[in-house]
Amino acid sequence: MNYKKRISYLSFLLLGLSLSAQTPIDQKATKKTRNLLTNLHAISSQGFMFGHQDDQAYGVGWKAEEGRSDVKETAGSFPAVHGWDVGSRLDRESNLDDIRFSNMKTWIKKAYKMGTINTLSWHLDNLTTGTNSWDKTPSVADILPGGSKHAEFVEQLDLLAEMLEGMRTTFTRIPIVFRPWHEHNGDWFWWGKGNCTEAEYIALFQFTVDYLKNEKNIHHLLYAFSPDRSRLRLDTIPEQNYLYGYPGDEYVDIIGIDNYGDVGRIGGPNTPEQQENFIQSLKLITKIAREKGKVAALTETGLEGVTKPDWFTEIILNPIKANDQEIDIAWVLVWRNANTTHHYAPYAGHPSVPDFQKFDEDPLTYFEKDMNNPYKRGKALKSSDK
Repeated sequence: MNYKKRISYLSFLLLGLSLSAQTPIDQKATKKTRNLLTNLHAISSQGFMFGHQDDQAYGVGWKAEEGRSDVKETAGSFPAVHGWDVGSRLDRESNLDDIRFSNMKTWIKKAYKMGTINTLSWHLDNLTTGTNSWDKTPSVADILPGGSKHAEFVEQLDLLAEMLEGMRTTFTRIPIVFRPWHEHNGDWFWWGKGNCTEAEYIALFQFTVDYLKNEKNIHHLLYAFSPDRSRLRLDTIPEQNYLYGYPGDEYVDIIGIDNYGDVGRIGGPNTPEQQENFIQSLKLITKIAREKGKVAALTETGLEGVTKPDWFTEIILNPIKANDQEIDIAWVLVWRNANTTHHYAPYAGHPSVPDFQKFDEDPLTYFEKDMNNPYKRGKALKSSDK
């Protein structure tokens, strides 16, 4: 059985999704960025890409070794989506996970040349207190225009723009999916619910986008909005709940969701209720994305330690496959592989490797070896099925 609508690119256009709906919110977006968004629409209608945070930077038992990847060493291919984070402050040499920004640029360029996709999140420090992003001291009002830390925030945005400008080949700025201020409906970050008002959060998101594209002329970004499922009620007015803090259609390209709780967070049990909530959360973002002409994605997920050996097929793949007409997501990104207890993808010798290989071999999933050129219109995937 062909589980997903394996439609041609032309058929995809004929489905009724207008070309205008595939246009990035940045009207000056580069051609390759526009092509990437169009291809993300097409990919989500056919299957989904597998992504991994910090995949080239380190893995279990190694760090910054050329050509290494725990995903490649278990599935035989790099992931199709490479996640990175530019926290905690951009006036330092390394991010919060001790990745040197100079190395990050190199790996982002490599991912681009492989025909894969890069996405950036931002765990910016609390500029009010000078501590990390998990310091819940209110800060949003301070960094918005007129606030006591606004100039310092703009300095960080300037440094971010400089870094983004440097993410290029000789002639091409590398398209990036930028996911700022994620999980805002939770209370664990200084930009989270309860630590700022909804209006302040919206102003923060809008200012970030406007400053980068209008003041710094950064035009190779797609912007992702990604609430956390654990603070999103699905039983009553789920769409309204999802849209808490939504900055507006003119500020969002990707309708994302972060979901750890429904897939067995930190080795806990995965109950039938959790499985149903997982499915419903993906149906929800698909529905919203379709209504708004956006792309849906599971922007962050994973089971710490991958303690369930068949997690990839039983918890992620099969539920999506069973509901393929109501779930269209462009990618699934699991978190990083730091050590033998804190990892979200298999590494060599891990009990979940055989299942992960089945996950990779399924026609619904895309890894680097399945990608062609997502930056050329209609050429994202290789023509042959697995």
